[in-house]
Amino acid sequence: MKKTLMLCAALLSLESAAFAQHKNIYQKNWIDFNKNGKKDVFEDPSQEIEKRIADLLSQMTVEEKTCQMATLYGYGRVLKDEMPTPEWKTKVWKDGIANIDEALNSLAYNKKAQTAYSYPFSKHADAINTLQKWFIEETRMGIPVDFTNEGIHGLCHDRATPLPAPVNIGSTWNKAMVRQAGDIVGREAKALGYTNVYAPILDPARDQRWGRVVECYGENPFHIAELGKQMVLGIQENGVAATLKHFAVYSVPKGGRDGDARTDPHVALRELHQIHLYPFRRVVEEASPMGVMSSYNDYDGVPVTGSHYFLTELLREKYGFKGYIVSDSEAVEYLYSKHHVVDDYKGAIKQVVEAGLDVRTNFTMPEQYIMPLRELIREGKVSMKTIDERVAHVLRVKFRLGLFDQPYVPNPKNSDQVVHTAKSEAFSAELSRQSLVLLKNEQNLLPLELKKLKNILVTGPLAAEVNYTTSRYGPSNNPVTSVVDGIKKYTAGNAQVNYVKGCDIIDPNWPESEIIPSPLSAAEQAGIDEAVAQAKLADVIIAVVGEDEKRVGESLTRTGLNLPGRQLQLLMALHATGKPVVMVMINGQPLTINWENRYLPAILEAWFPGPQSGNIIAETLFGDYNPGGKLPITFPKSVGQLEYNFPFKPASQAGQPSSGNNGYGKTSVNGALLPFGYGLSYTDFEYSNLQVRQPTQQAGSDIEVSVTVKNTGKRKGDDVVQLYLKDLVSSVTTYDSDLRGFERVTLPPGEEKTVRFILHPDDLSILDKDMNWRVEPGKFRVMIGQSSEDIKLKQEFEILP
Repeated sequence: MKKTLMLCAALLSLESAAFAQHKNIYQKNWIDFNKNGKKDVFEDPSQEIEKRIADLLSQMTVEEKTCQMATLYGYGRVLKDEMPTPEWKTKVWKDGIANIDEALNSLAYNKKAQTAYSYPFSKHADAINTLQKWFIEETRMGIPVDFTNEGIHGLCHDRATPLPAPVNIGSTWNKAMVRQAGDIVGREAKALGYTNVYAPILDPARDQRWGRVVECYGENPFHIAELGKQMVLGIQENGVAATLKHFAVYSVPKGGRDGDARTDPHVALRELHQIHLYPFRRVVEEASPMGVMSSYNDYDGVPVTGSHYFLTELLREKYGFKGYIVSDSEAVEYLYSKHHVVDDYKGAIKQVVEAGLDVRTNFTMPEQYIMPLRELIREGKVSMKTIDERVAHVLRVKFRLGLFDQPYVPNPKNSDQVVHTAKSEAFSAELSRQSLVLLKNEQNLLPLELKKLKNILVTGPLAAEVNYTTSRYGPSNNPVTSVVDGIKKYTAGNAQVNYVKGCDIIDPNWPESEIIPSPLSAAEQAGIDEAVAQAKLADVIIAVVGEDEKRVGESLTRTGLNLPGRQLQLLMALHATGKPVVMVMINGQPLTINWENRYLPAILEAWFPGPQSGNIIAETLFGDYNPGGKLPITFPKSVGQLEYNFPFKPASQAGQPSSGNNGYGKTSVNGALLPFGYGLSYTDFEYSNLQVRQPTQQAGSDIEVSVTVKNTGKRKGDDVVQLYLKDLVSSVTTYDSDLRGFERVTLPPGEEKTVRFILHPDDLSILDKDMNWRVEPGKFRVMIGQSSEDIKLKQEFEILP
């Protein structure tokens, strides 16, 4: 103990002396980061970034360079200290660090990460400044830290503005709102001291069983690219980096299996480029994100994080990526622990660095990566030229972010007025509203007429649940309104609302009960009986069913897609009462709701909305809001149909022949339960006057498309006008059709609007027989519709040789 105290005293003395030497590093319009008393090129804001990078690199030691190639996870993850301590002078980061992730954010579902520095917001901004100050003043070169944080549900910070799940965001089909969502995330990050947000996820969710469907925008690459581009632009216009996840081929593990497998995607080379890489290419080329996260899976036997082809040839040389690549957690370690392509960890480090990885991330101390990397350099197994390239990528982002010019949050107190404002809260609610998708509305049961209802039963295991509103990748500690509370609040003084849970989300034997059914226990039967008894007294039944955050998410892949547990049995019992049943779905992936879709009169898909879910669902059920969202992913009828997505190759998802030489075709259930792009409204829309204009018929010109949409119903409503394109004849098999444009429009009753699209050459391009992108001469068909199957208008045009 005495020795420890003496060491601390000595370190404090050294620290005080160092601070005394460094107190004058802050000069007018520049900072003396290396503390040499003169303005070096890298410290001069008037110099070009490339010159500043070269100058800084020339002054850095191997120790300092390698520290710019690793992540330090924040307090409660890896760091044991909330604030700098004297012992930090003995840690590897005494020579700096690339980034600190999740610093003092009070991470949801991790009690170890709870900290008094996360809130009020101004206290966090001050704390980040203190951390940043230590690295600037107490390391030799003073290189600022890039403070990273997750942001797919809104910024992952205590009481930040919450957004609904990404699958909800995808269901809005609203590019302008996604841009605003990104702006909120970026603005709040900037105010709190974060400089880099891990968002958006651009993985196409092609297997509905995969647990992370809830965290994706959908299944279609064009749709994902359009929304992902807007999210990146919104984040980065605040001077904060956006880091794309997860590059690449991450979202289709074999059989949808996640968790310990995390490998073996079965994807053909052409599909790799047309489906899985397409959103990344588009967003990199059109939005210039400053970060990309490399995934931990392999592709065709080669781990992506160790692939020169993926990280360098594609991402940098073909797509033009200029930021830095950070690994997903443990992606480097997996090269030897799961993929077994190297003998040891040092071999993994050598491979990933030479492949193009800039920064390693894992939930372990950074020296576990940095020390073996230094050994490789000393042994001559990794060249300094390669190290300098990797470090330059990191430094370039730090210069672009302005960290060498203004490394601190300039006005921490202002954070309390910037983060989670009333305006942002209202926007969050509207984003959740626009994500609601009306799946069925037989005989216009919805919206419910409150004045005609005296007794309402709210039932189902998700009616009072709230955990789905908070994500490990989003804000925490925000107040939540459950569905039953939202309905009670909305109907207060007008109707009696009774609540009976009915059943749990799962039964005790789930998920085994999906393959080996078991009889209801006495307690389960009693729960359903109680709901039925109340249902007989009700004028309408609102059944809130689906999944919660323990049933869908990372490493939570499912083998079946029915409603879990006894939920279907509850619905059947309620339906048998003869009372109208409105099914509200809280779920993170498409479910095979075949019986429900056939027999229940009304179904509203809510996915995982934000904390105001109860209020927005109540407003929608009772007609204050007219749902206009559309499905961003196909609902299959059975897991036996998978893979079942849009787009698809001709006849690959067709039915069976009913006669002829190929048999009678009575062995399978065919067709989608609900197709990509599907969604109903409380009003009706009519399409007319489709026009396709070609300035020229040559391959390099844009094609102008316009169509008129009219609200022919009696309510104001939103429609999503969808443009699909079909290449009629091509040198290789292309998709039956694909999405190439969409616009969400709001129209009062009787009003119409002309919606215009521009088809660029890239929209017509295919990968030809030689794997080159090009527009082939021939005929194309433009199709305008309300879903991928509900096509209203068609017209053809031709590209000449």
